[in-house]
Amino acid sequence: MQNYRLNMLQRTGLIAALLFTLALSACGFQLRGAADLSFKTLYIQGGKLTILRELKQSLKANGIQIVDETEGAELFLELINETYEKRILSLSGKGVVREFELNYRVNFRTREPASPTWSQVQSVQSRRDFSYNDNALLGKAGEEEMLNNDMRKDAVREVLRRLTAIKPTAKSPV
Repeated sequence: MQNYRLNMLQRTGLIAALLFTLALSACGFQLRGAADLSFKTLYIQGGKLTILRELKQSLKANGIQIVDETEGAELFLELINETYEKRILSLSGKGVVREFELNYRVNFRTREPASPTWSQVQSVQSRRDFSYNDNALLGKAGEEEMLNNDMRKDAVREVLRRLTAIKPTAKSPV
């Protein structure tokens, strides 16, 4: 009797796993692959922005070489600025903050080495809401930091998506 129950549980688990796999494949789920960038070398200019480290890591993971000099770069990327904003979203009846809204924005532009003009400035923006409670001050500070990191990671992915749309022209002989 014990073996029969165990065997029945195994079959039920196998059927559930099979149904889950079929449902997941039917919805079009696909793991995120590498970005299809049309350049192999990139020169990044910009200040000490917090997005810079994560952006470089993501570019290197996609096979892009970050060069320190403008010579040899197939594309220039200028990170103009990034801003973090925090504003009150709602108050309680007693005037105590209940929710905050976090906003993150990074502005950048690109240029090909042969071109003297930069592209238009592009903005990538993320927004998150979170509830607030003075009694859980340390926990809410940690949650805010995690949300800021998450918004920055989303911005890196969006910058990469926008860079995939750029198709540098062939280098002209100098």
